[in-house]
Amino acid sequence: MLVSDVEAAGTPILLVHGIVSNRSIFTVLRRGLTRRGFSNVFAMNYSTVATDVRTAALRLAEEVEAVCEQTGFERIHVIGHSLGGLIARYYVTRLGGDSRVHTLVTLGTPHEGTWAAYAVPTRLMRQMRPGSGLMRELARPVRGCRTRFLAYWSDSDLAVVPQRSASLRHPDLSARTVRLHGAGHLTLPMLGEVVHGITAALTQLDTDGSTVRRGVTPLSRRE
Repeated sequence: MLVSDVEAAGTPILLVHGIVSNRSIFTVLRRGLTRRGFSNVFAMNYSTVATDVRTAALRLAEEVEAVCEQTGFERIHVIGHSLGGLIARYYVTRLGGDSRVHTLVTLGTPHEGTWAAYAVPTRLMRQMRPGSGLMRELARPVRGCRTRFLAYWSDSDLAVVPQRSASLRHPDLSARTVRLHGAGHLTLPMLGEVVHGITAALTQLDTDGSTVRRGVTPLSRRE
């Protein structure tokens, strides 16, 4: 599917990788987006060794401002894999990033934490444990959030335990959750159905989830 809407195709997309990878994990996704007509696709690299979610979110804020300044767009889309999605969600919901981010897509992001984080006793991993201070902060009210969310999760994701924690359930957020079957954690950004689904979502520049062009599936709430 090619993007025919000029504004949709030009809206910048920023890719944010996860904890055990770098921006190269988005090679397939980035190529798929550009082939479908998206002309401004950027990727952010950051160190996950000596950081935490809040610090990384501040770094993301700087990156978003740089993209906006470079492209002239006031709002962009962000796609985050794993930890990258959690960092982006913190930026959007706790640091006022909803003024800059139109759509946030998360791939295998532990929105409600993961028991796998108990395997490594670092500050960052402690933040990703269920019930952590960070998780409680993200669960707080976010009334009036202008960003819409699209969360992909897989029933075979061994990095997010339980797997359904990668769905996004928050009463104040406009979110659609898509369940994938048999996909591994690191393969999520490489799946054709994910590339197609993201393309369909980002051709819509609405804020309420309704379609703006014929033939595109509405971003209704579903599991």
